[in-house]
Amino acid sequence: MASVRPLTDLTVADLWREVKDERTLWGDVSQQTLRSVKLLLENRMHDELTNYLNAGRYVRDHGRAGYRNGVYRRRLTTTWGTIPDLRIPRTRAPGFRPTVVARYQQRTEQVNRLVRAVFLGGLSTRRVGAALAPLLGDTVSPATVSKITQALDHAVAAFHARRLADAYQYLFLDAVTLRVKMPDGTRRRHALVAYGLTPAGQRELVDYRLVHQECQATWEPFLMNLACRGLTGARLRLITTDGHAGLHAALTLVYPQTPRQACWVHALRNVAQRLRVRDREQCLALARRIYLAPTRPAAERALQQWVRAWQPTAPAAVACVLRDWEALLAFYTVAEHDWRRVRTTNAAFPLGGAHGDE
Repeated sequence: MASVRPLTDLTVADLWREVKDERTLWGDVSQQTLRSVKLLLENRMHDELTNYLNAGRYVRDHGRAGYRNGVYRRRLTTTWGTIPDLRIPRTRAPGFRPTVVARYQQRTEQVNRLVRAVFLGGLSTRRVGAALAPLLGDTVSPATVSKITQALDHAVAAFHARRLADAYQYLFLDAVTLRVKMPDGTRRRHALVAYGLTPAGQRELVDYRLVHQECQATWEPFLMNLACRGLTGARLRLITTDGHAGLHAALTLVYPQTPRQACWVHALRNVAQRLRVRDREQCLALARRIYLAPTRPAAERALQQWVRAWQPTAPAAVACVLRDWEALLAFYTVAEHDWRRVRTTNAAFPLGGAHGDE
């Protein structure tokens, strides 16, 4: 065995050296895959042409619908690489269009989605081509990246203009801060966001809008647009919001008949900001007992206990809860199995179970 070991080690080392060299193993695999894709596409197009003409190659038949007229070549970029000379068959009379490759198509839709995904990931139009060149085997110009990403504008416009179904039981309204790429650099922008909860319990994004600031003047047209597109609120049982006064004023105008639920995540965050660091854990643990109470009377008793315990040492923290305590307990008016979902606007972090801890 000792005499065999050096030979075995040498063989493994040689194989590993070939694996690391892109010009040998991986390069050959990539080229073989690309050739197979090219052959598959060309065969598929020739089969489509045979069906279109109702006659195979070199077949003399009076029932044929036309005649072949050679091929023309096109450069096609795929996720397996770039095919520099894809041969596309054609007919003497115009009319044949292969389904595999659309007219004037130079990239597959998967490549377009990849370009859009990399662009949305934060790369500039100039850097997208350089980042994808090793994968695609071809460069994508900044102008091409801009043209591909223009499809996003149409998709966004269609999303904002679509008709809304007035089928949501609960509506969640909040504003989030985003980093947006602008011509003069990256800036922070506010996005007004509306989620809806369907009767089946599925949370859906209803709409969003980028604004310079969150205020009543921006919330009002956003909510009015939802109502004009079909979300009149006939089935709404509760609207969950943060504590923004401008949003509350806009809701009074657009959805005056729907009760409002104040978000407990925002409420506890405001409480924590008004507490000493050493008091936060104990105070917040006692505050959580309020919304985890099994009934509204029990929640009110828990609220009174919390106020008596912390009013002397943290009056500012207590005041920010008492200011909106009725809206904080509004979720008790709906079905118990929905409590966990509706007492916060945070879609990814619902607060605890019906009676359990977070």
